[in-house]
Amino acid sequence: MPTLDEAESITGLLEDLRGLAVPHEILVADGGSTDATCTVARGRGARVLAAPRGRGAQLRAGAAATTAPLLCFLHADVRLSAAALREIERLAERTSAGAYAFRLAIDRAGPSYRLVEWGANLRSAWGRLPYGDQGLVVQRADYEAAGGFPAVPLMEDVAFVRALQRVTRVRLLPVAIRVSARRWEQEGVLRRTWANWLLLGAYLLGTPPERRAHRYRPPGGAGPESGRRT
Repeated sequence: MPTLDEAESITGLLEDLRGLAVPHEILVADGGSTDATCTVARGRGARVLAAPRGRGAQLRAGAAATTAPLLCFLHADVRLSAAALREIERLAERTSAGAYAFRLAIDRAGPSYRLVEWGANLRSAWGRLPYGDQGLVVQRADYEAAGGFPAVPLMEDVAFVRALQRVTRVRLLPVAIRVSARRWEQEGVLRRTWANWLLLGAYLLGTPPERRAHRYRPPGGAGPESGRRT
């Protein structure tokens, strides 16, 4: 998981991962946190490695630091239910090719959040284009065949999933991953969602991510690489 000043968010996910009943290693690729992120992660059994700041670069560094045959990429502010953990275990016991993402569930009540979830899950199921905050589970062979996460400041998840689509099928799992609502709360659901679709549209039309990164700021203003899109 990539982190940047996530001490308040990462604890819950690390506690969830304690329930994973298959051999595994938890890697935190930190982009230079100034809070207690690394201390918290180490204290809960994760291996922390320093990586160049930028979510794509951090994810790439984390994958390179392990030889595991199955890779699971998670954002620091998500939570995994028991059902989600069982899905990871099921995939770990298989050796067939493929890539998988969870359904999206936002950790907040309200019809606007349900609408965002519906749109994200429709995009993932029919468009085969899940975003990084939905988690991604992929066989290493497919990860490497797709070229891994690109070290770009924005849209690294979209770029990687599109590359994966050329080498394997990207499937949507039957259970959801619960994500923090912090970005939508700070910026407004409609405003954030509209901005996200504009970013995606610009990227798909060929605009380099570097040209759009300055328009995208995560909670706390640390930089585009730790933000969220849905």
